[in-house]
Formats: sequence, structure tokens, C-alpha cells
Amino acid sequence: MNSRTRNNVTITGVDDAPVLLLAHGFGCDQNLWRPVVERLKNDFTLVLFDHVGCGASDPAAWDPDKYSSLNGYADDVVEILHDLDLSDVNIVGHSVAAMIGALASIKDPSRFAKLVMLTPSPRYVDDGDYRGGFSKGDIDELLESLELNYLGWSHAMAPVIMGNPDRPDLHEELEASFCRTNPDHARVFARATFLSDNRDDLAQISLPTMIIECLHDAIAPRAVGAYVHQHIPGSQLTTLDATGHCPHVSDPDATAAAIADFVRAT
Repeated sequence: MNSRTRNNVTITGVDDAPVLLLAHGFGCDQNLWRPVVERLKNDFTLVLFDHVGCGASDPAAWDPDKYSSLNGYADDVVEILHDLDLSDVNIVGHSVAAMIGALASIKDPSRFAKLVMLTPSPRYVDDGDYRGGFSKGDIDELLESLELNYLGWSHAMAPVIMGNPDRPDLHEELEASFCRTNPDHARVFARATFLSDNRDDLAQISLPTMIIECLHDAIAPRAVGAYVHQHIPGSQLTTLDATGHCPHVSDPDATAAAIADFVRAT
């Protein structure tokens, strides 16, 4: 199966410009990149896609074994770049897709130029001195709630993830994205996301890397951004004066500017 069909790949922006591959996080799809796309499309070639199991990806491609691990999603990213014959790609991964992008760059660094990790977390569960933001009990409860009532979970979690309580339109947009995702697929992706531990992979990232964090983020607190920065050699940490886990939706001006500045820098 061709990855362009499998992952509903779309290409926009200008030709013969630096390429940005935008990878969405859990429960989302490429539509949530719209505010950033509007701000970057005149200066970059933008490649967007839906992870299998999300958005308008091909339902026939779903494989619960493959997609029970973040490596399955990373393999898809590499295949997309091979099928499009793209190199020197700047990959921008949001949330769990920051680690998916990192894994893809480790698998085939020849295809990539730079890595932007937008509100990343290599592990959500606290472990010894490491603080991921959640206890094991928190994550077990989150996954149990998602398993029992995915739509109810989506309604409850969207405001927590998005932040910005004074902007309910943003919560509604994220909840609508969750609701477009097949619940069975979402349950598998959720376990792959919230039970993952990719801390040991950080040192293997060889690309120039920027971590973008928010001043207030309930899902990936600033201690996590500091940890990622500390463990990726030569990385850059940018802190946005923003609230929530999705600054590409809630503060697209600052997010797009940070991405553009980093990609253009030599």
C-alpha cells in the first residue's frame, strides 16, 4: 500500500522551499495544524499526514500489533519520505509525535535536516528522580477511563490538554478531533503513547533539534522539557509564553515564528 494513500498525505505551500513535515499527536489529525499552516505556507513546502488510525488515513491499513508501539508510526514516517523521495526534511512533531519523529530520524537520518519537538515527553510516568508529570496510578486511571468511555474521556480531557479555559472554542476543536478517531484505534495509540519510555533514545538523536515547551502545560510540564533538552546533545530549548499542550492551536503566531526561525538558522 502506498503511504500517500495510507496516511492521507497532503502537500501545500510553495515549491522549491525548505520542507516541513508536520506530524500530529495522539487523538488528533492533520487538521489541527491549520493555524500554523496558514502562517508558514508562503515560505515553506508543507507535508501533512494522518497517522494510521487517525483522521482520513486508510482504515484497511490498521494493524493493532504494528501500532501498539511508537516504532510502527515512525516506520510510516520513513516510508512517507521514501515514497515522496524527500530529503533534507525538517520534521515537526507535536506531543507523542515529537518522539515518533525522533525515532524516524534515528532509523534513517539521511532523510532529515532538523527536528522540532513541540511539547514532547519521552515518558509520561514518574520514575525515580524523573518527573514525567503523572504517577503510574494516574496513567492507569486515564487509560481505564478511555477504555470504558472514549467519548466521555474526550469531553473531559480536551479542556485539560488544551488549557486556556477562557477559550472553549479550542476545547471543542480538540474534542471534535478526538471524536473523529476510531475508539478502538485510539485505545491502542493511547497505550503506545502513555506507557512509552523513550528516554534512552534521546542520546541517539543526531539532528539539530529544538524543543518547544509552554510556560504552563499540564501534560508535558517544564521539567520534562528541561530533561529532553539536557539529554539531546546540542539541542535548543524555546519556552513560549503560552498555556496548554497545543500551542500550534492556541498560539500559532509564536509557534510558527519559532519553527520558522529555527529552520532558517544556519
